[in-house]
Amino acid sequence: MENQDPIRLHNLKPAPGSRRERKRVGRGRSGGGGKTCGRGQKGQKARGKTRLGFEGGQMPLVRRVPKLGGFTPRKRNVFAVVNVSELSRFEGGVVDPAALAAAGLIKKEQDRVKILGDGELSVSVTVKAHAFTGSAREKIEAAGGRVEVV
Repeated sequence: MENQDPIRLHNLKPAPGSRRERKRVGRGRSGGGGKTCGRGQKGQKARGKTRLGFEGGQMPLVRRVPKLGGFTPRKRNVFAVVNVSELSRFEGGVVDPAALAAAGLIKKEQDRVKILGDGELSVSVTVKAHAFTGSAREKIEAAGGRVEVV
């Protein structure tokens, strides 16, 4: 192995081949960027500058697209939410989407139901729903109930 000097500030240089010289356009044919200087033939872009996003007078894409709005996911999971505190009105037994709809806690029995952990639960119930938050699951089981995912 050949003897190399340690790297110091005075002998730092880029790796060979990693840097190339700037292309000097408009300095004749031998420079590689003569005559039209890489701008093609005629036209607005050959002659002067256009601002970023300029589309030749056509309404720019930035102004054609609405400003805010995000996007609508194709498969959106919409849940009817029910808090744990509202389950206290059931005296034991099984609480499923049909029972929740009958009690007026959700609009339709077909809705996907998610149980949230807001409030307290004193009754032991078996809850059947499509989703549960962690705190809701803990509170139902602490009250002696069971959790079943539909």
